Amino acid sequence: MVEFADLPVRLHPAEPATRLVVRADTAAAATIGMAIGVLLGTAPCRAVIVRDRTALWLGPDEWLVLAPETESTLAQQALDAPGSIVDVSHAYVGIDVSGPRAAWCINAFNALDLDPHGFPVGACTRTLFGKVAIVLWRAEAELFRIEVARSHAPYVWQCLREASREFLPMPDAR
Repeated sequence: MVEFADLPVRLHPAEPATRLVVRADTAAAATIGMAIGVLLGTAPCRAVIVRDRTALWLGPDEWLVLAPETESTLAQQALDAPGSIVDVSHAYVGIDVSGPRAAWCINAFNALDLDPHGFPVGACTRTLFGKVAIVLWRAEAELFRIEVARSHAPYVWQCLREASREFLPMPDAR
C-alpha cells in the first residue's frame, strides 16, 4: 500500500461493506428503495447517497447498493418486494483511489474521460480496468471508489500501484 499522506495518489482498501445487486423495474425499485433505506435513482450513471447508504445506478433496471458491513441483513428487509436482490458482499471488494492525480492513475488502465466535466462527483459506471470489469464511482472531487470481484482485486491493486509509482518521491542521490 502507498502510505505517504502527501503523495498525489493514495491507494487504500475500502472499508468492508454490505453490497447488494438490485434488479427491478421502476415501480419495484421504489418499493425496494423504501425497504432498504436508500432511493434507487433513475438518473443514468449517478449515485444516490442517503446517510450511510449509496445506490449506484448501473443500468435502467440495475443498482449496486453499498451500506456499512453491519447492515448484513439489509437484503432481507425487502424480501417481499418484487424484483431481485442479491447480497454480493463476499464476492466484491472496494479500493479507494484518492489525491489530485487519482484520475490519472486510473486512466493508466481505463480509457474513460475522468475530467470533472465529463465524470463529475456522483458519477458511476461499469467499465473495464485493464482486463477486468469494475464499477467506478467518483465519490468526491479527488476520491474514486473501485468495486471489483475479490478474485480480480490483486490485479487491479497491482495495476494502480504500478501507475502510482510515477508519483513516488525520487530517492536522494547523495
